[in-house]
Amino acid sequence: MKNLITYLLLTFLIVNCTSKKQESTVNKEKTNDFAIVIHGGAGTILKKNMTPEKEKAYQNKLEEAIKIGHAILKNGGSSADAVEKTIQIMEDSPLFNAGKGAVFTNAETNELDASFMDGKTLNAGAVAGVKDIKSPIAAARKVMTNSKHVMLSGEGASVFAKKEGLEIVDPSYFFTERRFNALQRIKGQEKTEQDHDDKAAFYDADIKNSKFGTVGCVALDKNGTITAGTSTGGMTNKRWGRIGDAPIIGSGTYANNETCGVSSTGWGEYFIRAQVAHDISAQIEYKNVSLKEATHNVIQEKLTKLGGTGGVIAIDKLGNIQYEFNTAGMYRASMNDKGELDVKIYKE
Repeated sequence: MKNLITYLLLTFLIVNCTSKKQESTVNKEKTNDFAIVIHGGAGTILKKNMTPEKEKAYQNKLEEAIKIGHAILKNGGSSADAVEKTIQIMEDSPLFNAGKGAVFTNAETNELDASFMDGKTLNAGAVAGVKDIKSPIAAARKVMTNSKHVMLSGEGASVFAKKEGLEIVDPSYFFTERRFNALQRIKGQEKTEQDHDDKAAFYDADIKNSKFGTVGCVALDKNGTITAGTSTGGMTNKRWGRIGDAPIIGSGTYANNETCGVSSTGWGEYFIRAQVAHDISAQIEYKNVSLKEATHNVIQEKLTKLGGTGGVIAIDKLGNIQYEFNTAGMYRASMNDKGELDVKIYKE
């Protein structure tokens, strides 16, 4: 009996060790030598609410943006250049809540945030609450490369950007009628709630009617460097200098060559509490799970349980590309090293 127990114990240990060894080597082959993925925001994006013309406009802009970055990567350029140039295409478009298309605060101003991270060095930069920097993503990259800091805010960030030769614009540059009208609609509903002396509903309406349209990009270059970036106009009708997750490293943006790169979009307060972007990387590093498993666990389980809505785009060190979101839709696109283009809007 004693020999039998010893035999069974040894057999269990051998099988268990073999299983763990196999698990640690599964799916470790390179999928893409380089790749790029983008998002243009997640939320209640339904086909029934979209005209064919508007749908085509989003698809065309997503395609234009990602092809810019893909060409840089294909020609041997850096993932940092690919991320910056790609996001700038979306920042220059009024379609997205970033740069030109930024939403309005309660004070009827535009306050923009952005972040940038290098997966090779783990260096990062961010700007928050800026009002006159044409390209917040370019400013975030400059903070990363040309300063000792990680995040600059408000007027100080603008002074720094000007010193670095970035384009400064009059705040009126960010005005779009569509975004201004959206603010007025929310304010109108706000007043209705106040007239009914229902403060709880008033706050809830303020949040639920906010639109989230952050843009982001993650890229893996031929040298194996992953870069991630995120840019946003924040939340419609935001007050008191509110800052969301987009400029916060580990929440809105994270990149690590040993694991993955992530850009987030959604209800920022929950992404901050959950440290969504870093959590995905940490699960890959410490639990040895796939990118697909990590993004699903964080978005569909942990974030959803908290009550947060939104999504992420991600690329791991092997070139695997992943979208994950718990909303009705997310503007998104990707291209791999074979030049295969994928552009989607709705949940499929």
